[in-house]
Amino acid sequence: MAGGWARDGAVQDQIDASVEDAVALARSRLNAGSSAAESLTHCEECDQPIPEKRRQAIPGIRLCIKCQSELEKQQVSSAGINRRGSKDSQLR
Repeated sequence: MAGGWARDGAVQDQIDASVEDAVALARSRLNAGSSAAESLTHCEECDQPIPEKRRQAIPGIRLCIKCQSELEKQQVSSAGINRRGSKDSQLR
């Protein structure tokens, strides 16, 4: 049951779309990592050593935690999709 102007199932559609986006992002990361035969020992951005535990946990890793976090922040902020459609976000 949808409320207001939303049609029935609109909330579930938003949830499904969010899950699909997350799965697509995870798959793209896996595909990017699997292109290398093995993990790098040093970050390709800042050249800092990548801890052994991180390399074991994520095969094909190419970035240290700090650089990976920065990359993810950029990806999230550039998404720009307003699925919620709230007035506040539309007024900005």
